[in-house]
Amino acid sequence: MAAAWGYEAGTAKWWRSSASHVFVLPDPNGKRYLRFVPDAYRGAGPVAAVSALMDRLAAAGAAAVRPVPTRTGALTATVPTALGPMHAMVVEAAPGEDLEVEDLTEDRARDWGRALAALHESAAGLDTGLPTAFAELAEIPDRFADDPVLVEAAARLSDRLADLPRDRFRFGVVHGDFELDNLAWDADRVTAFDFDEAAASWYAADIAFALRDLTGPTGDSAVEHRNMFEAFIAGYRGMRPLDDADLANLPLFAGAHGACSLVRITRALDATGDDDPDWMAALRTDLIGLARSHRELAVAVAEAF
Repeated sequence: MAAAWGYEAGTAKWWRSSASHVFVLPDPNGKRYLRFVPDAYRGAGPVAAVSALMDRLAAAGAAAVRPVPTRTGALTATVPTALGPMHAMVVEAAPGEDLEVEDLTEDRARDWGRALAALHESAAGLDTGLPTAFAELAEIPDRFADDPVLVEAAARLSDRLADLPRDRFRFGVVHGDFELDNLAWDADRVTAFDFDEAAASWYAADIAFALRDLTGPTGDSAVEHRNMFEAFIAGYRGMRPLDDADLANLPLFAGAHGACSLVRITRALDATGDDDPDWMAALRTDLIGLARSHRELAVAVAEAF
């Protein structure tokens, strides 16, 4: 796949796999990252939509990494492989360093909130062809037909989301995963580099998912992180509107995210094999535990709303 950008075989080195497989590309002009997904997981259209969004945001001066064109000038490439077609893009490295929750200060949390608000402002009005968030909720009645409590919870969450306004101040293009793991910090400037979950959604939903490391089991701010949570919100509100109704709905969005994540996890768990290596069995165990916690979050939030 890296050959589409002119790199020789063996140049790309595996870095990590999550929503995309990510490989490092050493380059004389600075480190780059090759990102790709199997066609069976995500089609060429959504990958192209993400790369186009990133390109337009970077061109507008937003804090987003820029995609690197292929040798033919395209922002993405579809490459046939022995495992099926793969859809790939290459992005520049984001300047700065990664931060963990333990590294946060109130000033940094405020900058984090400002950065997300600025990204929402930059993406406002873009016609991107991105999917609409929370589509997985529709799968729950069939996929979890033997879990009536979860099915009822998903119905409540869907009904509440359907009642929410979608005006341009509340609904638009969102990053989808603006947590610390997907950001680089250069002094007080924050750059986002992972847009795999970009979608059309409520801006408050983007906030809820970004802050999940700072929240408790029902989506409210955790006591030990309350100052950071409030600093983030203050930073966001200093850049764009976020009224009390939006803020009150953060747990609702956290619950809906939990339900959708549960669907994605169970899709992965559907792929079983008799000859799974030990690491795969360990991963499966971890995912089962994660699925349980997402279910508990979705049910608890639905009952509260």
